[in-house]
Amino acid sequence: MAKSIMIQGAGSNVGKSMLVAGLCRAYLRRGMSVRPFKPQNMSNNAAVSSDGGEIGRAQALQAWACGVDPVTDMNPVLLKPESETGAQVIVQGKRLTTVKARAYSNLKPKLMPRVIESYERLRAQSDLVIVEGAGSPAEINLRAGDIANMGFAEAANCPVILVGDIDRGGVIAQMVGTHAVLPADDLALIKGFMINKFRGDPTLFDAGYDAIKSHTGWRGLGVVPWFDQAHRFPAEDALDIAPDPQGEGLKVVVPQLSRIANFDDLDPLSADPNVQVQMIPTGQPLPLDADLILLPGSKSTIADLAFLREQGWDIDLAAHIRRGGHVLGICGGYQMLGREIIDDQGLEGAPARVAGLGHLDITTVMKPEKRLAEVTGTDSTGDILVSGYEIHIGETTGPDCAKPMLYIDGQAQGAQSADGHISGCYLHGIFNTDGYRRHFLTGLGGRGGDFNYAASVDHALDALADHLEHYCDLDALLRLAH
Repeated sequence: MAKSIMIQGAGSNVGKSMLVAGLCRAYLRRGMSVRPFKPQNMSNNAAVSSDGGEIGRAQALQAWACGVDPVTDMNPVLLKPESETGAQVIVQGKRLTTVKARAYSNLKPKLMPRVIESYERLRAQSDLVIVEGAGSPAEINLRAGDIANMGFAEAANCPVILVGDIDRGGVIAQMVGTHAVLPADDLALIKGFMINKFRGDPTLFDAGYDAIKSHTGWRGLGVVPWFDQAHRFPAEDALDIAPDPQGEGLKVVVPQLSRIANFDDLDPLSADPNVQVQMIPTGQPLPLDADLILLPGSKSTIADLAFLREQGWDIDLAAHIRRGGHVLGICGGYQMLGREIIDDQGLEGAPARVAGLGHLDITTVMKPEKRLAEVTGTDSTGDILVSGYEIHIGETTGPDCAKPMLYIDGQAQGAQSADGHISGCYLHGIFNTDGYRRHFLTGLGGRGGDFNYAASVDHALDALADHLEHYCDLDALLRLAH
């Protein structure tokens, strides 16, 4: 069986996902077989796994860092928020139920056996499993029935490294405060700590580092400076995508929907030096100088369509189209562009039939079967290869589907307006395919360039591994694993 070590945070967004990806790549380069594992994740940015399920996007990146395909065991419980108080529960890649937060508390203990089952399968096929926690173990109000942090660590007898985020300030209080509130059994599982996101000379924190060791008795494993290439990794949260345009060239504008989902379509565009991607937050109009308005995926299409109208973005979009602008809708965004969305079964809430934006002559009918698949195909000409994944409910038909955007396994996929300025499809990840992305950008009047997206992510993973090797004691961390 593999050794294991768990990375937990003294707070949310301390950089756990990135650190786990870097550690996975670092130990892979040392000749080890490594697997990532996150017992429970909450994210609407999911990835389709090689075994036909869905997991958190961060675990897919960590699998990439390990040089293996993502599988559902790497993230056995995925929560996909559908409202302010409820979420869809995905267990080992498949939808189990939709529950409110309080009901989920009662469900968690029943999920622990499935979590351990997935964890043990990963251990059986590797030398090292690097586990990522969720949120913080200091949330002791959530300790009963916990499967994400100390509850899992206790059940699996997995040693823990606690990570603090110094960029937020108050990192000494984060670490010492966590030590103060945890019960003795949980404290016994913590074997060391790391400080992440330091800006400037790390030696300036020597006194603070020593203070944490003195107050907690934990072993220090390093102070990790800010990693400048972090923006090259797929974003786990839409808020991680810069709100101001990056790069040069074509300007792609994306309204930040309230239930935005599977927005990894933006990652290769954001990374491409020939493209500027601008996320538009609530309360701001869509810019007049956009070359392309991209309507992204949504976990709740009807609710996000209402949200889009509340912001007045439907008016901005119509004006953009009148000026001859281009529009692309992906998945939920594609459904919004049609004439009507029909959800008679109430799959997204109360049963409803709502008018779409009306820019494509299509109609979507929501159906309970979720389409989950990795696929390959071509553009509408049949000449440009493309690959990606589908993860959606709903079937879309209508006259504009006679002019498809893509062909998948020889079947038409998506729709286009008569002039080709408005298009949509269900396929996520199309811009990861460099040749298709260059073709698409050239069609908008931009520069295709020779940017290789996969190579840029791989280079950043190697650079992150070098970064951690230099600033952390990875030999000591490995000795703490068991």
